[in-house]
Amino acid sequence: MGKARTVGIGMDYSPTSKSALRWAIDNLIDPGDLIIIIHVLSPKSDPTNKKLFEDTGSPLVPLEEFKDINVCKKYGLTPDPEVLDLLDNASRTKAATVVAKIYWGDPREKLCDCVEVLKLDSLVLGSRGLGAIKRVLLGSVSNYVVQNAACPVTVVKGPSLCKT
Repeated sequence: MGKARTVGIGMDYSPTSKSALRWAIDNLIDPGDLIIIIHVLSPKSDPTNKKLFEDTGSPLVPLEEFKDINVCKKYGLTPDPEVLDLLDNASRTKAATVVAKIYWGDPREKLCDCVEVLKLDSLVLGSRGLGAIKRVLLGSVSNYVVQNAACPVTVVKGPSLCKT
């Protein structure tokens, strides 16, 4: 067992971000690692705590607090029971510490910024699987982050995106 690492996992509760979480827990997380679940919300959202943390993102929210519906509402999140179960299981079985961090803004920029601020050793993202035209028009968050993040980035395709 090596030095404990800090692993960021981008989360928007989509099927592909859940696949990325599952993959990270099964293949990357070791005992003692710190898992930071990173949410990037629209800058147009206006939860209670946004005014306090708009520039820096929320403080790190421990898993026990993150499970509290009232804490999530303060940050503009609706907790997902499946994600909370996965995180709780990783905390228990992998002896990993789990926290959440919430940002508001452009996901591409915020994910790259958080790599340096949080000193991530690795970042795991799900892929939405945009087609070529949508990727050109909308841009690919995962592609941008892979090209610009200052740490290794793993992009996990969701089950429906994998070809057999």
